[in-house]
Amino acid sequence: MTTPISISLTVNGERVEAQVSPRINLVDFIRHQIGLTGSHVGCEHGVCGACTIRVDGAIVRGCLMLAAQADGTDVTTIEGLSDSGDAADLQAAFVARNALQCGFCTPGMLLTATEYLESGGTADRDSIREFISGNYCRCTGYQAIVDAIEQVASQRGRPSK
Repeated sequence: MTTPISISLTVNGERVEAQVSPRINLVDFIRHQIGLTGSHVGCEHGVCGACTIRVDGAIVRGCLMLAAQADGTDVTTIEGLSDSGDAADLQAAFVARNALQCGFCTPGMLLTATEYLESGGTADRDSIREFISGNYCRCTGYQAIVDAIEQVASQRGRPSK
């Protein structure tokens, strides 16, 4: 049996201290020990994007990062992004454009799209497609997702070049 590790991190603005197994990944810790179930576990290999979260401002695959590696970090999940209102326009565009169906990929897709927009991403459809290419969606065919991101980029004053 492995000895638990003490970690301390900030999740969505709240300080969290916990004992974790050295082998538990960050997304499982967030879902099962903290109870924030918005981030999903999909492939468990880092290729589908369902587990996407932010660590210290950058998106990461929560299934590939151990909870112990998050000690001392600032983590934002889809719940924190939604509560902050920073992606309200993006969320509204996803709804208006029917860019979500089953919803499994949506949290990771929203976090990825938010990073795209915050990093200066424009309404260029090819750039949007490339940026979100690490997030799988089996329901929408991506067209509506690209439409929603393109709409928000345009609304934020970042037209296609």
